[in-house]
Amino acid sequence: AGDPAQAVVDAVARERQRARDTMPILTLIARATDGLALLQSGDKYAGLSDDEMHVFKSQGKQILNPMSSRNAPLPSKVSIDAGRCIFHYMREAGIAYLTLTDKAYPKRLAFLYLEEVHQTFEEQLFKEYGEGWRHEVETVPRPYAFMRYDRFVNRKRRDYADPSSKRNMKKVEEELADIYNITRKNIQEVLNRGEKLDQVSEISSRIASRSKTFKWGSKKLRMQAQFQKYAPFAALGLVLLTVVYYKFFW
Repeated sequence: AGDPAQAVVDAVARERQRARDTMPILTLIARATDGLALLQSGDKYAGLSDDEMHVFKSQGKQILNPMSSRNAPLPSKVSIDAGRCIFHYMREAGIAYLTLTDKAYPKRLAFLYLEEVHQTFEEQLFKEYGEGWRHEVETVPRPYAFMRYDRFVNRKRRDYADPSSKRNMKKVEEELADIYNITRKNIQEVLNRGEKLDQVSEISSRIASRSKTFKWGSKKLRMQAQFQKYAPFAALGLVLLTVVYYKFFW
């Protein structure tokens, strides 16, 4: 039999590795107006080679760069399919937040993570610059000027390492926002083709139309279900009324 103490050590090591393999892989924060990188967190991921990681970093920077003519304006929240992984993007108060996760990582949890990164980043800016933090972000000339906040972002990454933990499951259950309304795109749509504004408007109109159709269809289904539920009782009542009528009044 093996050493029980060593077995425990090995189990703990496997659990820590599993946590590292499921946490948000890469997090980028950038100025929304020009895509200037403000902070980057996360460099290594057991499931990706260095070359793959380099490709994902490059794609992330392109997603955050609104100056590229290939990029269509992104919604304030969007998930972008990038093959074996997926980017989740959020924009708040002139700052863009992007994280890369494994496809198995829950989308709802990924956006909760970005929300907390956003709150943490702004808290640190306010502590350092006070009410003038927005001006500091808007005028900072060099990239990665806020890497000193990386430790706070890494703390959040560790908090969200295991999506099946009780803490994270509770966060998902408490989140009332309908995350499924968040747009989902393919990486090639974002980096290569983009979409014209009139196409976006047309798509939005189609979605609205389908939503109305869906609501009416749902209402019809509920009505049909109610009819099927109470129709036998109504039929029985009609039969009883007919019998009573013929017996006493005919």
